[in-house]
Amino acid sequence: MSVTIRDVAKEAGVSTSTVSKVLNHWSTISDETCARVHKAIEKLHYTPNAQAVSFAKGATKNILFLSSLQKEEAYHNPHMFDTLCGVQKELSSHGYTLMLMDVPEDVSPETFLTDQISRRIADGILIHGSCCIPNLSKIMLGTQFPHIYIGHPSRRSHLCWIDTNNGLAGQFAAQHMLECRYEKVAFIAERRTDNISMRRLNGFLGGMYDYGYHIPEEYICYTDSTGEDAYKQSMALLSLPKPPRAIVCENNLLALGLCNAIQKKQLRVPDDVAFLTFDSYPYSDLIEPAPTIIDIDVYDLGVQAAVMLLRKLENPSLLVQTYTTLPVLRQGATTRPVS
Repeated sequence: MSVTIRDVAKEAGVSTSTVSKVLNHWSTISDETCARVHKAIEKLHYTPNAQAVSFAKGATKNILFLSSLQKEEAYHNPHMFDTLCGVQKELSSHGYTLMLMDVPEDVSPETFLTDQISRRIADGILIHGSCCIPNLSKIMLGTQFPHIYIGHPSRRSHLCWIDTNNGLAGQFAAQHMLECRYEKVAFIAERRTDNISMRRLNGFLGGMYDYGYHIPEEYICYTDSTGEDAYKQSMALLSLPKPPRAIVCENNLLALGLCNAIQKKQLRVPDDVAFLTFDSYPYSDLIEPAPTIIDIDVYDLGVQAAVMLLRKLENPSLLVQTYTTLPVLRQGATTRPVS
């Protein structure tokens, strides 16, 4: 039976990570510990495996994916998993292993991230926008660790980031509504603090304004990001003295609430009121008739994030700050373009 790194660690009385660090010539390991590890290696006639050799060369062939992984995360952040699948597909094709982690609750996010970087358990890190890590830009700039942030940080951030252009998606929604000759258009958004929702809303308002249309304040509704509140806001919209001819929903959960309000009002779609929503997942299949969708391929976003990180590994000085993956209009039965 071949000798493993665990056998060496047991013989030397240290952890396996310490053995890896000795193989990697980490200066933080004491001379006495290094001597014990090397003595154990000689005694057991240990030959480092491929992973240990990678450590010795300063490469692990691992990539860390840091994301929020709380209970019911799939419901709150369903698109993260499609992104993760795209990342895995691209990295595995280049011989990399993906390590998925969450920030533990019993340690500060800054301390946790700094510790993962200092341990060198991975060659690079992908940080999903669902993670809230204070001073993230400062940490990554100070350590110079290869990274890609999946999302859009602040405008002055020095992070390397990649994101979908949600503002452009909002413009696509405005353009489609006008192509359908819908001029009185409302927008049902999430909370004002939701960055994606606000970017889509601002893109929509800008797109309408570019064609000379001003959206009145009463046509812009903010919700608590639930279908129930979307129903309440939709009922208020449809009860206005001059209700909108069409409505844009920031996501398909809000669109479900709108559908319930339309049914309650006994209106016909799209004859009495038309609507579209963003994203095909996870609730679009529950909506009847099939909705018109402004969709963004977040799987491809994951692929592109992995591609950019691999480029970053080859060229550490590369600064990546870019949008990727264009929105796509998927025509459904809830809008009717003018032929």
